[in-house]
Amino acid sequence: MKMNQRFRLNSIFVLLALLTVISLTGCTSSVKGVNGQVIVYNWGEYIDPETIRMFEEESGIKVIYDEFETNESMYPKVESGAVAYDIACPSDYMISRMIENGMLSEIDYEKIPNAKKNIGAEYYDQAKGFDPENKYAIPYCWGTVGILYNQTMVDEPITRWEQLWDEKYADNILMQDSVRDAFMVSEMLNGFSMNTLDPAELEIAKESLIRQKPLVQAYVVDQVRDKMIGGESAIGVIYSGEAIYTQQENPDLVYVIPEEGTNVWIDCWVILKNAPNKENAEKFIDFMCRPDIALINFEYITYSTPNVAARDLIEDESVKNSEIAFPDLSQYDNLETYVYLGEDGDSLYNELWKEVKSY
Repeated sequence: MKMNQRFRLNSIFVLLALLTVISLTGCTSSVKGVNGQVIVYNWGEYIDPETIRMFEEESGIKVIYDEFETNESMYPKVESGAVAYDIACPSDYMISRMIENGMLSEIDYEKIPNAKKNIGAEYYDQAKGFDPENKYAIPYCWGTVGILYNQTMVDEPITRWEQLWDEKYADNILMQDSVRDAFMVSEMLNGFSMNTLDPAELEIAKESLIRQKPLVQAYVVDQVRDKMIGGESAIGVIYSGEAIYTQQENPDLVYVIPEEGTNVWIDCWVILKNAPNKENAEKFIDFMCRPDIALINFEYITYSTPNVAARDLIEDESVKNSEIAFPDLSQYDNLETYVYLGEDGDSLYNELWKEVKSY
């Protein structure tokens, strides 16, 4: 979701993004629908470039690929129509906003049979929180937000958000530099919904974050991964997909879903309203929902796949049964998905976050 922090950009994608900007900037007419292309807007480092090459080779369709860093930077570019994208990959709450504003085309599942066949029903159920009738979004990746800690740098298991307020860990705590994720931690700590708009609850959550601030080493995004791998911090708030990667690099790291509850996020493929290459967009998404292709992407980005057929293909049993990649969410009763709070709600959160950061 997420506030996604999947930024291990490689030179191939940087070049592609630059070429896209150069070729597409200036006027929408330059990217009018052509039968032989599809224009995709996705998170950085959120797909294996090899799968794009395979799709182009098998389909004969050229993929024009562009990247964004946050949902909030993606939205205005799509809304403006400056580039006529066919496909985007927003997160849950942003999908809700895009549906509300009439920016998405309905999915024709008959033309995307792999989505109908291979994506687990539980993920479509999860998506109903922001796409009530599953009309607009096809799950691509999902995960949780949790705590990553270095077991050699703490004197106890870290299992609760409240431990991120313990003074003995001062200057050893990494928080996400994200308004919704930071407030989610504080809201869960205080027993509130992560989607609350109650002024009294938000004030309490803000004050908790201000009280914690002197203990925080840094508010970071993707840097949490590198700092935790390098032993620069003891505890960090992180996305589960990043946690999988960090444990591969540093076996002393442990990931937990806090007892107070957390966010379960999901990113989805959507087809934009008036997509110039809708038929090719459907072919692209169907290809990405193929089990073998979904497996390649899972192994590349390490974020959990909702493609149950792909999961069956995972040969490493420790990965296939990983409690980080594929936790049994039925054992938790305090998980939530972010919802779109409206422009007023977004403004309220942003103002409160500014107060925290400026304190």
